Amino acid sequence: MRIELLVSTLLMLTSLGSAQEKIYRAARSVHLGYPAADSEWFYNEVVVEQSVNGSYFMACGWSTGYFGIQQLDRPDDKVVIFSVWDPTTGDDPKSVQPEDRVELLAQGEGVRIRRFGGEGTGGQCMAPLAWKIGETNRFLLRGEVQDRKTAYTAWVFRNDTRQWWKLATFRTRTGGQPLKGYYSFIEDFRRDGQSVHDVRRARFGHGWIRPAGGKWLALAQARFTASNAEWESKENIDAGAADGWFYLATGGDTKRTRELRSLIALPAKLAPPPVDLPVAADPSWR
Repeated sequence: MRIELLVSTLLMLTSLGSAQEKIYRAARSVHLGYPAADSEWFYNEVVVEQSVNGSYFMACGWSTGYFGIQQLDRPDDKVVIFSVWDPTTGDDPKSVQPEDRVELLAQGEGVRIRRFGGEGTGGQCMAPLAWKIGETNRFLLRGEVQDRKTAYTAWVFRNDTRQWWKLATFRTRTGGQPLKGYYSFIEDFRRDGQSVHDVRRARFGHGWIRPAGGKWLALAQARFTASNAEWESKENIDAGAADGWFYLATGGDTKRTRELRSLIALPAKLAPPPVDLPVAADPSWR
């Protein structure tokens, strides 16, 4: 009887342990928030070190949108994505009145434009981009104040053609605010209960902002934060700095080495601001 009771107890504990593991549907979203002044330009770079299907490596996030790269349903199904939110609440894009919707002012060649919902609503630009593990991906965003609205233009550098690609310009009502609230993140959007066991890791760095008419200012500090969704795993996350870059990691066997909300600083001596941007030839740029 004692042996049977012991076996029964062990089976119950094993069952409870397995059930507890299945609680988490996804790896936890992890973020870097860059404290910096309001600006007109935001430049950042990302090097993906580990990726799996259903991964978003977001480079340039700000108060009304985000811009980065994703791996979708296959290792070779990769895209660049640029989204701007409507100035309204709710998740149904069809319920937003026409006058409140993000406006499309310009559309680059080879991109797809659509409305999105589910996590707020707004305008989205997506295009195929064959980014690679270990390769530097470069992003440039402009936020041009136009009366009570702001027009956001996104460029991504294509490593295959060695040229900047203008993706789109979206305009939305902001009350006349410039770019602000800068951040980057890694997200697991597969959320199938297995993706929590996969590692996603990337370096973020060489980031800069430029106020209108001002000089480039380096993004040399970042605050480590993470989402609080109950269905995301909690402890297998990490962030830090190495070799002049910030890094983020989530999922799998990732071990946390620093506290959430901690501030990460890069060395005082950083690489100079970029000089080959698509707008650098404009005399007003200097």
